[in-house]
Amino acid sequence: MKGPIRRLVGHTIFGVRLDTLLLRNAAVVVAFHRVQDTERPEGLTVSVRMFEQYCRFFKQHFRVVPLRDLVARLERGTTLRRELAITFDDGYLDNHDNAAPVLERFGLPATFFIVSQWMGTDVVPWWDRAENVRYPWMTWEHVRSLHRRGFDVGAHTRTHVDLGLVESHEAQREILGARHELERQLGAPVELFAYPYGRRDNLAESNLEIVRGAGFRCCCSCYGGAVAQGTDPFRLARVPITPRYESPVQFGLELALGRSVVSV
Repeated sequence: MKGPIRRLVGHTIFGVRLDTLLLRNAAVVVAFHRVQDTERPEGLTVSVRMFEQYCRFFKQHFRVVPLRDLVARLERGTTLRRELAITFDDGYLDNHDNAAPVLERFGLPATFFIVSQWMGTDVVPWWDRAENVRYPWMTWEHVRSLHRRGFDVGAHTRTHVDLGLVESHEAQREILGARHELERQLGAPVELFAYPYGRRDNLAESNLEIVRGAGFRCCCSCYGGAVAQGTDPFRLARVPITPRYESPVQFGLELALGRSVVSV
């Protein structure tokens, strides 16, 4: 389906509220990485203007809730009613500087999943090296600022390890260690977890059990799809928001039609 046709169909679906029927008894969790203006679009980046458009779209068409509230609904078996939770992965500085002010302007909650050993460092992850770019991380004071302002902070391992490859003691250090480091820095419980890379093969079943045993209440993937009624919170789908979506309307259309599962 061509771009203009997608936009027309998307506006039609959401304009006449067919989305209410298509997404009945479901919720969605979205995942952002970077929110900033760059000279050329990159796979993990959306512009500030586009992020504002997403926030406006989310507020208009969904019940935007904190991720912890959605998890609580799943734990209780409560009916889902088009809830949407906003999340961010890794801990880039633009999350604090660019995304948080937009979220506050729209009155929207969000969860920031933090790679604990990268905060306040000069680490350049392999995906940024591959693009020959370098983006700064938040400091711990930035992370604490988000927490004080009412945003949730979750764990994303200590060093962004692939939990589909490591196991046993190393996996435990990455998972439980991240929780302990975050709780020490925040002085508050950390109960939400998202595993790095987010594909189906990036989390071994044995490591999922470590996540459960570490005291977390959920485990988020990142390969797309809506959250159905009865979903296990430890197998929580998320839709990565990237430039592959030309607009929030295209995102909404693909979600409503069940086409938001992607390879990331």
